[in-house]
Amino acid sequence: MNEKTDYYDGRDLGCNYSRTESIFKLWAPDAVKVTLALYQDAGSYNAHGEVTVHTDGLEIGMKNWKAGVWFLRFYGDLAGRYYMYKIEGPDGSIRYVTDPYSKGVSANGARSAVVDLQYWSPPGWEGEKRPPLEGLQDTVLYELHVRDFSADPESGFEYHGKFKAFTETGLRDKEGNKVGIDHLQELGVTHVHLLPVFDFKTVNELLVDDPDSTEPKYNWGYDPQHFNVPEGSYATDPQIPGVRILEFKEMIMALHRKGIRVIMDVVYNHTFGVEDGPFEAIVPGYFYRRDAQGRLTNGSGVGNEMATERPMVRKYILDSVRYWAEEYHIDGFRFDLMGLIDTETIIQIARELHSEVDPSIVIYGEPWTGGDTPLQQQTLKGSQMNKGFAVFNDHFRGAIKGDSDGGGKGFATGQPEMEAAILEGVKGAVHDFTASPLETINYVTVHDNLNLWDKVLTTQGLRNEAGFEEIRNGELTNGGSLEEAVKHSEPYRSVDRDYLMKSESVKRAILANGIVLTSQGIPMIQAGDELLRTKYGDHNSYRSGDLVNAIRWENKRRFKPVFDYYRGLIELRKTHPAFRMTSKEQIEKHLEVLRCQDNTVAYMLKDFANDDVWKNIVVIYNANNHVIKMELPFSKTGWKIAVNEEQAGNKALDFLVDEQVSVPELSMMVLFEEVGGVPRPTKRVEVQYERPDGKYDGWNLWVWGTGLREQRVDFERIENGRAVASFIVPAYVKRIGYIVRLNDWEEKDVDQDCFIELGHSQSAISVLIRSGSDDWKKIS
Repeated sequence: MNEKTDYYDGRDLGCNYSRTESIFKLWAPDAVKVTLALYQDAGSYNAHGEVTVHTDGLEIGMKNWKAGVWFLRFYGDLAGRYYMYKIEGPDGSIRYVTDPYSKGVSANGARSAVVDLQYWSPPGWEGEKRPPLEGLQDTVLYELHVRDFSADPESGFEYHGKFKAFTETGLRDKEGNKVGIDHLQELGVTHVHLLPVFDFKTVNELLVDDPDSTEPKYNWGYDPQHFNVPEGSYATDPQIPGVRILEFKEMIMALHRKGIRVIMDVVYNHTFGVEDGPFEAIVPGYFYRRDAQGRLTNGSGVGNEMATERPMVRKYILDSVRYWAEEYHIDGFRFDLMGLIDTETIIQIARELHSEVDPSIVIYGEPWTGGDTPLQQQTLKGSQMNKGFAVFNDHFRGAIKGDSDGGGKGFATGQPEMEAAILEGVKGAVHDFTASPLETINYVTVHDNLNLWDKVLTTQGLRNEAGFEEIRNGELTNGGSLEEAVKHSEPYRSVDRDYLMKSESVKRAILANGIVLTSQGIPMIQAGDELLRTKYGDHNSYRSGDLVNAIRWENKRRFKPVFDYYRGLIELRKTHPAFRMTSKEQIEKHLEVLRCQDNTVAYMLKDFANDDVWKNIVVIYNANNHVIKMELPFSKTGWKIAVNEEQAGNKALDFLVDEQVSVPELSMMVLFEEVGGVPRPTKRVEVQYERPDGKYDGWNLWVWGTGLREQRVDFERIENGRAVASFIVPAYVKRIGYIVRLNDWEEKDVDQDCFIELGHSQSAISVLIRSGSDDWKKIS
């Protein structure tokens, strides 16, 4: 096979259906002969849900057309029929395979299906549009598994574990709290990131709704089988190929109508199997990476990795994501183990989707691998710079929480000296690995590893108190009943319901995601964080079933103040563009660090950052087990508190009478300064500084005092041979300290601290300071 000669650039591989004809195209450049096998039905399934006999179809030879593509035009309406390709190789082998470009499949993906996509679209689909989004900076991601969303038997859903559960509106708990899709809208997230929803291998779709079956009913879905078909176990009838298509589209439409976009978690770095996978039998040796000895490489950790750098593999991925974006109106893609996908492929995906489909499509992924790979151009942190896609920020993740599965701590969970790393993440990693804050996905936990609540309990040494047992592969490692273990666990034992927001575990969890939601970049939270979701200590629940994974909607009623806090933080972020800056230059201009030490990070988003209506915003994170006092910049109109230890939102909860605030232990605070408020009484202080040599370059004032935080004040001008500076202080300030210094403490004019007495009544005062003197002279 010659890769250049055999590259096919058409976007019409697979079955192209119309009511008058269907055109089949398969890229199989090494095949000696390819035959289309047509079937009236899905075939005979064995006890394992597999169809192993495919010789019962109508077989029609295909034409070896061009560039390695085999072609067949079939006249007539084939909707509802099934098909496979019979591949005869140069070694005499004969294999029946499904179409890697299948748009529809039978149950368990046993056979490809011819589907009329228009017929299986809900009413109004053609005119269905994405919800408005001004820019990527407005994104708030919510990572969710389809089945987890509605599996709770007490939740009130009709369609447990199905796509259609997202179409159920008006659901309420017994206290009237919103459940399901109404909850998502109330929370305020802009995008739901769905764990894999393409057809995957490890759930038997025929038995998923059979309560008596012991076959696996649950998986996260990182075991791809058919990349371009929705997963059948999430459909109400997986045996009718069009049903999963219709119900998937209904889900998308329902979320869009609620103003929520949809991200697909895609897994193009590996397949479930190789010999029984979607590619190897068609083009042997092409779709997978191998080492010098011809052995499959294992950068994915599951036995194989796709050779994305090869032209027709890259094309397959490009065709696939574009198909989902156009046919299913998908709004973005999260790439699993993106480190295994060559950077050029990701760049081309971003370029094509943004220029030819929709510039608002979000593209991001995991910038790492699951093991060693021979791929040279790995898509790691930094490779995304100015390329139109984002990557997960594991530096920030670790700084906030510590390690992923153990008791290792971070800033929010009790580890000191993490302030600098937190501040780096707050700035959108623009001094770490990004060219723009739009290139970092900020998060604490996702589906992998311990979820947030369980991680907090682990760092506090509360796993035994909570009754958590070790779970592996959906079973207790010490034997026994998982159901009994879950039933007898007490994950909220440390929480006093009457003092919910004073619980140390609750405060640490809220602080962790509070940092994420107020930082520059694209924030992501895991489904259920706002309900203090637990997975009973299971750090890898990919096959642990509904018992462990289902979202318990009763927790909204139990922990409503926590939900309200999350909702308030999201509302604050969405309302104020200062939290959504788009460039490194903006951040360097408008983000001023106030404190970064002693388990405290405080900063100011100043001077109407990103055209915010608030003039200045101060954000404080206190990771100490005690109250801290924080000096604030002077405000002519005073500081108002929008977020404290118990409430969060977009409106003033309290008003400060001076420039000092107490921040409770293990909490965050957001304060703001408005324009147009009633001015507070102030004094203007003018300082004239005189040097005999007349050289003022680099000299400045360092000032402090009651109501005035320590700060640098630069000289504004030279007048009458003197350098002149001025600043405002509250009217009640009677005395301020100062030092005249060169640059950043290169030299001091005099060694000792100096003080200016302001008196009681003046609205303005002007003083003269002469070089070499610790005294000052009042001028007016």
